[in-house]
Amino acid sequence: MQVLYGRHHVRVFRFGLRLVRDEQIAEDLISEVFLDVWRQAGKFEGRSAVTTWLLAITRFKALSALRRRKDVGLDEETANAIEDTSDDPEVAVQKKDTGEALRKCLTALSPEHREIVDLVYYHEKSVEEVAEIVGIPENTVKTRLFYARKKLAELLKAAGIERGWP
Repeated sequence: MQVLYGRHHVRVFRFGLRLVRDEQIAEDLISEVFLDVWRQAGKFEGRSAVTTWLLAITRFKALSALRRRKDVGLDEETANAIEDTSDDPEVAVQKKDTGEALRKCLTALSPEHREIVDLVYYHEKSVEEVAEIVGIPENTVKTRLFYARKKLAELLKAAGIERGWP
C-alpha cells in the first residue's frame, strides 16, 4: 500500500484538485481514495490499469464532494452578471507566458470538457480509459474531446495565441 500511495498520490491529488478546485478538499480526497483502495483491493479485477482505477475512484469522490458543497453552484445568469475585473486576453498574454494563458483558457471550458482534456492530455489516458473513468461511451468521449479542442482553439486565438506556437 505504501508503494502504491508513493507512486500515485500526486496524480490523484492533481486530478482531484482540477475537479474540486480546492486544495483542502483535494487533500481529503487522497485520504478517501486510498482508504477505499485499501478496503476494496480484493475487488480490483485488473481489467484496467491501476491508475485508471484510482482516477475513477477519485472522480467519483470529487463529484460527491462537489455535490455536498453548497457554495459551488452559480447559475448562468448570476455568473454572467458578475463583472470581470481581470485583464483582457491581450494584456494577460503580454504579462504571462503561453502556459499560463493555456491554463486560463482551460478553466473557461465546461467541467465536462475540462475533465476530458485533463485525463487525455495531462494524465495521458486513452479514449477507452477515459470512457471507463468517467462512465460514458467512447464515442461521447471523442465528441467531447472534439468540441473541447475546438473551444480551446477559439479561446487561445482570442488570447492572441495562434496554432503552431513555439
